[in-house]
Amino acid sequence: MATRWGICGAGKISHDFSVAMKTLPAKEHQITAVAARSLERARKFAETHGIPKAYGSYEELADDPDIDIVYVGVLHTEHLKVGLLFLNAGRNVLCEKPFAMNLREVKQLTTASRRNNVFLMEALWSRCFPVYTEVGRLLAEDAVGDVKLVKAYFGSPQLHIPRSVEKGLGGGALLDIGVYCLQFVLMVFKGERPKSVHATGVLLDSGVDESMVVVLKYSRNRMAWCAFSIAVALPNDAIITGTKGTIKVSYPMHCPTTLEVNGKQTHYPLPDPSLPLHFTNSTGLRYEAEEVRQCLLKGLKESRRMTLADSELLTEIMDEARRQVGVVFDQDHQ
Repeated sequence: MATRWGICGAGKISHDFSVAMKTLPAKEHQITAVAARSLERARKFAETHGIPKAYGSYEELADDPDIDIVYVGVLHTEHLKVGLLFLNAGRNVLCEKPFAMNLREVKQLTTASRRNNVFLMEALWSRCFPVYTEVGRLLAEDAVGDVKLVKAYFGSPQLHIPRSVEKGLGGGALLDIGVYCLQFVLMVFKGERPKSVHATGVLLDSGVDESMVVVLKYSRNRMAWCAFSIAVALPNDAIITGTKGTIKVSYPMHCPTTLEVNGKQTHYPLPDPSLPLHFTNSTGLRYEAEEVRQCLLKGLKESRRMTLADSELLTEIMDEARRQVGVVFDQDHQ
């Protein structure tokens, strides 16, 4: 039986997610409904993607009995409100990153999922890519010895995009792209809490971070170094250096198709999209969709690839980085 998806939000990422779903077998994945802030917008999205039902409110989607899981692709600042709507309606939820604006909000989501006994996952699609799976296998086998240093870079010129620069829309480099660098480090170090977090950065006039560097210090003399910016392009790769070699996740590190281990490259091609995409390698969203399906089939309430504890620790580190750099959102005072 197919996993029946509801799409919440008719923006660019929801478009790409829907296109990616077309690369999966229809007998396993079906988008049965979409909801947007207006019925007209939802109907246009439904027509583009061949979705049977369109709703002009998120509440209508939450009330739809023919939905197994809701994909939430709305603005960062709306994740808590919309996520709670679906969780409290007893719906399984895959919510785009960042999970919410701060740790307090994330804990509200995770608490609601457990209270309602439903599945919840932060849609950090990177964790589900074949390259990341292979990285995990290599680390488990000590392929590069003891890991001593992890470096991750992500820079993308986005100063012209309102959601990237406006505080009221949850803007800033950290929440939008820095999250990918930090989650990579947490994956390599298997969710271990760092001994210290040191962050420095520069702010835009709007009060959000334009560029930031975060250094994480771990036990046993291990370190991680992350740099990210919405002002300039960076290499957008990640490098794991151990006592016996190096693993390099090539550009783009957050949705990679190339892995280099001690100089030897392996490629993991993606299927071609049926419609133009807004973001790089977006057909790779298929991997997180399939991860969700497998979790639901097994009756799991969270994914082992991106656990709720992973999301809480990731957000806690981002909160601390923001505190040190001086980025404060309205949600931090609530």
